[in-house]
Amino acid sequence: MNSYVKILDWYIIKKFLATFFFTILIFLMIAVILDFSEKVEKFIEEPISNAEIILQYYPSFMLWIGGQLWSVCTLIAVIFFTSRMAYSSEIISIFNAGVSFNRLMRSYFLGAGFLTLLYLICTHFIMPIGEKYRQDITHKYIDKTDDKGKTANIHLFVAPGTKVFIGFYSKSDSTARDFRIEHFKGQELVSYTKADRAEWMPETKKWRLWDYSTHTFKGLREALKMHTAESIDTTLSLFPEDFVDYTSQQSMMTTPRLMKYIQQQNERGASNTRKYLFELYRRTADPATIFILTFIGMAIASRKVRGGFGFHLALGIGIGAIFVFLSKFTNVFALGQTIPVWLGAWLPNIVFSFVALRLIQTAQK
Repeated sequence: MNSYVKILDWYIIKKFLATFFFTILIFLMIAVILDFSEKVEKFIEEPISNAEIILQYYPSFMLWIGGQLWSVCTLIAVIFFTSRMAYSSEIISIFNAGVSFNRLMRSYFLGAGFLTLLYLICTHFIMPIGEKYRQDITHKYIDKTDDKGKTANIHLFVAPGTKVFIGFYSKSDSTARDFRIEHFKGQELVSYTKADRAEWMPETKKWRLWDYSTHTFKGLREALKMHTAESIDTTLSLFPEDFVDYTSQQSMMTTPRLMKYIQQQNERGASNTRKYLFELYRRTADPATIFILTFIGMAIASRKVRGGFGFHLALGIGIGAIFVFLSKFTNVFALGQTIPVWLGAWLPNIVFSFVALRLIQTAQK
């Protein structure tokens, strides 16, 4: 019996993984064809090279679309091969051999565990790198107006007790007008440096202030020093990329970089960190979905019903569509501050965990 169980595990796992990768490959091929037909005019009009399209854009595009479809493809794959096993009486034969339903679930658990681990590595480290390539090409050639970063009346804390105010920032040449560095002690303003113009110096990674003045306060007394027609270089935790905010910028950062960015934004007093927090929680919540949808698919497809394989597949696609809809629904509420960010990322999993438990309880055993 022990040797049979080991053989059974490998049999299920190989069917699981082969069907999953075949399914996701089919979806990737369709997605690439549809995307190319949509963007072919842009590729012709813009000065984009074939190497950028073939070696950068579409490999990263396939990584991105694969990440979007990973969970749904898992559900479809499980239903597909399990339903075929059920209708060829393989499931019944396994039960007749003395293997319990719970023991059969272990084989599915191992397959789902491999896909979950692979998905975790991809979402935290590999996909963000690919997404950066895709987004860079998209913003350069396809959608040039996606940058929502502020350019006027900017307030940023760059260090504890140090705040920068910028009246206007030009992204084209990395220069700022009405530039002010304010220093606080507790809640009290103790000094600030004001410049008519500030320029980012890429060679030294410093800001050069022109026509600047320093203001120092001692109680109600102010000391003023003017430096007309002079410049000074200063080091700040402020960089040109801090003024860039693409719609999907959070998906372009690896998890360590994303966590560092969230901490940095919190220290600066920024209020736009919810989408970054949601992305951080989502990268762990999405792989956890693999286990839930695997057991849902197994419980549905292991029973023979009228309508055959088509009924199982239609039911699986319907459940997948509901899951995607619920994910988008909670996403909106999480980003809109209606519910906590972590709950928005995990709520679909919580809801479908109860669905999976119910289906397992009523499955054919």
